Amino acid sequence: MLSIFRRLMKNERGATAIEYTLIASLIAVAAIVAMGNVGTKVNGVLSNVASAMN
Repeated sequence: MLSIFRRLMKNERGATAIEYTLIASLIAVAAIVAMGNVGTKVNGVLSNVASAMN
């Protein structure tokens, strides 16, 4: 496994693939955090609506 990683690091195409993977990972983490925050806020709004209806 380590030899594959070393070959990828020597190869410019491999380095580019790793960079794109890291960028995609960061975007995914940011999206998950944002969706969690939005979900919490939506839950609060819906709770307020449910309380108002009672």
